[in-house]
Amino acid sequence: MKRLIASALLLAAGPLAAQPAPAPQAMPAKPPFSPAVRVGDILYMSGQIGQVPAGMDRHKEGFDAAVRNAMDSIGRILKDNGVGFEHVVKCTVMLNDMADWPRFNAAYVPYFEGKRLPARSAFGTTGLALGAPLEVECIAAFK
Repeated sequence: MKRLIASALLLAAGPLAAQPAPAPQAMPAKPPFSPAVRVGDILYMSGQIGQVPAGMDRHKEGFDAAVRNAMDSIGRILKDNGVGFEHVVKCTVMLNDMADWPRFNAAYVPYFEGKRLPARSAFGTTGLALGAPLEVECIAAFK
């Protein structure tokens, strides 16, 4: 009986995919975290979100721009710490929609052109900060 009621509630709620995407929110003036923290020869970077530019499709050119936005932010953090993408050893990727995985890879790989690709994990989420479609966090080694 409980299973039947739960099924009826799910049917009444409609498919989750039909839910509208959350509206982007403004970034706080001073976020409650550091962009990166160095411990010895390791640089731990906070996750960088990618925002879809206004008027662009979240699953097409807008998603590609969001990946570049996140990866460019990672590049600035690396540069600010005196290293580059060749020092990245591990990345974790969070996607709001795993259907965007091939598009993510196509925009991500060029940042490591001619370099070894870092180890990587990825997972799908049900929502990210500020309504972003993706977040990428990385770890870099100085040696």
